[in-house]
Amino acid sequence: MSKIPARVVLASGNRGKVRELTEMLSGLHVQVVPQSEFGVAGAEETAVTFVENALIKARHAAARTGLPAVADDSGIAVEGLNGAPGVHSAQYAGPDATDGSNLQKLLDDTRHLPAGQRAASFICVLVYLAHERDPMPIIAQGVWKGELLRAPVGGNGFGYDPIFYVPTHRCSSAQLPPEVKNRLSHRGQALRSLLAQFTERHGPGV
Repeated sequence: MSKIPARVVLASGNRGKVRELTEMLSGLHVQVVPQSEFGVAGAEETAVTFVENALIKARHAAARTGLPAVADDSGIAVEGLNGAPGVHSAQYAGPDATDGSNLQKLLDDTRHLPAGQRAASFICVLVYLAHERDPMPIIAQGVWKGELLRAPVGGNGFGYDPIFYVPTHRCSSAQLPPEVKNRLSHRGQALRSLLAQFTERHGPGV
């Protein structure tokens, strides 16, 4: 039976995602290497769904590095904005958007929303490809429900974490310790599902 490899390429240059995934995979002794270390630029995300974009990114990274690839496509969906920013979360404020500019645009765009329309969900789809032509990719997803704050709070995390309120813990995602966030988050949910599916398919041996 095949095992989870010692090294996989992460189809992202986002340091926050690399850090979170490395922490979550530490118990399996898997080395997560961002594609930027191989000089691989990001793939063009042309799809309209998280799963299609994750597959595009994973296939791109596997093809250019020869390694198994993990790709994450994630974002935040706001009920009062009909699911926006959604798949456009990373470039919500434009092609050269930063975490700060994206966060500020979302604050501006939701300033008018009353409390009843401020529900939001973090969504993550993770894809694992053994190689670029893998006909049976492992696909996992996670959804983390919360609400939008009207101002940033907290210094942990990245992206939209400072304005994502977690009702169960009465604080923002950016106020949670990393180990708690990893347990609750959309990415943590998706990763646990991904690893469970891999083990079911290939046997424990990890």
